[in-house]
Amino acid sequence: MQTSLISARWAALGALGLAGSPVWAAEVQLKLDIPRLNVAEYHKPYVAVWLEKPGEAGAAAQLAVWYDLKKPSNGGTKWLRDMRQWWRQGGRSLSLPADGISGATRAPGEAVLQLDKHPSLVQLPAGSYELVVEAAREAGGREVLRLPFVWPVKAAQQAKAQGEHELGTVQLNIKP
Repeated sequence: MQTSLISARWAALGALGLAGSPVWAAEVQLKLDIPRLNVAEYHKPYVAVWLEKPGEAGAAAQLAVWYDLKKPSNGGTKWLRDMRQWWRQGGRSLSLPADGISGATRAPGEAVLQLDKHPSLVQLPAGSYELVVEAAREAGGREVLRLPFVWPVKAAQQAKAQGEHELGTVQLNIKP
């Protein structure tokens, strides 16, 4: 009897399209513009993306960290601490490279991250958040941009910020 009740519940969830997918499913896309700087010695920026819950210490979720993965003996991790806010918000405790989070630095231009299926978002509690993007470059500067949003998604949301030097336009698009 218990088994048939459980099966009936799963069948009902499947009919609603909820089985096997998060109840709060949404399309979450982050567009980052990495500007080409006119400098004598150009280096691609290291970039970190994470979530913070305003008023709470630490990162609510780590979403991406781009750094030089090709340096011998994981030497690219040496410069990650230059992304100071990310480092303090949980970067220092990550074991890198982290599956699903680590990636190579990106060349100038637009980069798009589809965060829909990111495991951290699937388990994210309801509330107000800030998606934080930090970029730092060797022989360059450092910049942090914050994009507010509310989770779970009940209506389309868009947040946009304009960088001044290390980042160009950063745009978060969320659709239910």
